[in-house]
Amino acid sequence: MSSIASTHNAEPHHTPPPRIPKTLKERVQSAAAITKQKASTREGWLGDYDYGWLCTPSLPFMKTTQRSPPFYALDANLPLALAITTGLQHALAMLAGLITPPIIFASALNLDSTTSAYMISASLIGCGLLSLVQLSRLRLFKGYYLGTGLISVVGTSFATLSTANAIFDAMYRDGTCTSTTMDDGTVVRNPCPDAYGKVLGTSLICSFLEIFMAFMPPRVLKRLFPPMVTGTVVLLIGASLIGSSGAPNWAGGANDCQTSPTSGIFQLCPTIFAPRPLPWGSPEFIGIGFLSFISIILTEIYGSPFLKNVSIIIGLAMGCIVAGATGYIDGSSIKSAPTITFLWVHTFKIGVYPPAILPMLAVYVSLAMEAIGDITASAEVSRVEVEGLEFDSRIQGGILSDGLGGFLSALFTVTPLSIFAQNNGVIAITRCANRSAGRWCCFFLIIFGILGKISGVFLAIPNPVLGGVTTFLFASVAVSGLRVLSFVRFTRRDRFVLAAAFSFGIGDLLVPGMFTHLFDGVNHPNNGLQGLFNSITIILSTPFLSAGIVAVVLNLVLAQEPLQENPLPETPNLEEQKEMQS
Repeated sequence: MSSIASTHNAEPHHTPPPRIPKTLKERVQSAAAITKQKASTREGWLGDYDYGWLCTPSLPFMKTTQRSPPFYALDANLPLALAITTGLQHALAMLAGLITPPIIFASALNLDSTTSAYMISASLIGCGLLSLVQLSRLRLFKGYYLGTGLISVVGTSFATLSTANAIFDAMYRDGTCTSTTMDDGTVVRNPCPDAYGKVLGTSLICSFLEIFMAFMPPRVLKRLFPPMVTGTVVLLIGASLIGSSGAPNWAGGANDCQTSPTSGIFQLCPTIFAPRPLPWGSPEFIGIGFLSFISIILTEIYGSPFLKNVSIIIGLAMGCIVAGATGYIDGSSIKSAPTITFLWVHTFKIGVYPPAILPMLAVYVSLAMEAIGDITASAEVSRVEVEGLEFDSRIQGGILSDGLGGFLSALFTVTPLSIFAQNNGVIAITRCANRSAGRWCCFFLIIFGILGKISGVFLAIPNPVLGGVTTFLFASVAVSGLRVLSFVRFTRRDRFVLAAAFSFGIGDLLVPGMFTHLFDGVNHPNNGLQGLFNSITIILSTPFLSAGIVAVVLNLVLAQEPLQENPLPETPNLEEQKEMQS
């Protein structure tokens, strides 16, 4: 039995807290003394943490007497080596989720490899910088805060990913972005970096909605967005991403090659110019993606606690090794990527796309919903209160930082960054919720972004490898939604609300184009009316937005039922079943 299952709850030895320094000089001197003590002593570097446990694999029939390590709370005295190690685990655990959205954005807009690599670097740097804000918990005024004070790291929102793809489709349809029709009738999208700039500008002005929501009473937010609503939204975000990106990439590509045209550059996947192009759904593509997928599972079964936290990276690495050895990797993106980069090395023309305003406002509402659930999960795993005024202030500070992050991320040339929950598993396994580990996580994310060649490596990952990993990643998002829905009482009223919401969400998920031609019968609409039609079409074409709106409205309109509903008959146990049969 793995030592992870141990129930030992030993706590690290705590010395009496020192006098809190008041003046700036005293604070600087205190910080310098602590840094010197940590860097110059064995206790400061290693402490009493069991590093052998962290690196011991879970092999079959292996017995271990190692105990679980002590739990390190938010502000406990954390050894320097452990802070660096766990910080690296946090960064690696969330890395795949950070690089996936910019890769998909760049592919949807047919951007060149240099621009695509920059978008990945900017995403990593922006996530590192804004995660420091979430970690801080700065007191503002009248009991309001900025940040959660937990290891609440941020990442490029998957909710934005789904909506932005619908916005890009609308831009190509209305001529904002141009396409080229080939001789065989195949339509090829031309590069459209201005579309990305318009999404950035629209998200910038819409971010004020979430900033405003941060100053609403928490009880109002909980009334508007109960688990029934948030769970539905998160579930459909994960499910729609599996269908639009994860599974198609696993089969060869989420671009036009999945329609298997008989001619043109997309006749083979990802294009005919790839090192080893093949038809969409070829067994070679499926096999490489499955290798990445099964590597994640095997790591979870046999890996050490450290490897389990970075199983997604293990899956990417195993898939890339085999894909590289068999000639599926194009290294041109690595060669063209700069050695060192930073924000604003490449910029986009900021603009506003009016039809995207309503959908983006809905996205920020969904980001606030996600933030409430993610902060609650982070607080639970960090062993802090999940009720009361202090917890409400963490919710308020987290949503405010989320909204401010949406504003700043647009200036960083990154789509809205929101709270990520992927790193909660690292806290649970390592038993370390200390904010020092979170700061080291931010350091590693920024370094990964500055080293431009790393972005080039990520960009060179073949579609099947990326698809095999992101399918698992997006499925874990859907499972998070199921977990939230498990808190619903499932009265008749609740089942009715969920059925109505899923009618739109799942229907739109299975038949993606059902609302595309909704307003085609309106003759000669003016620009304002056409923009409204496009906004409604984008919302209805995004499963989690349409389902979320239905769930919110019905949850507010339908009267609550009594807490006790006619219970289902209890299932008899095994002995009772035998007696009934006899």
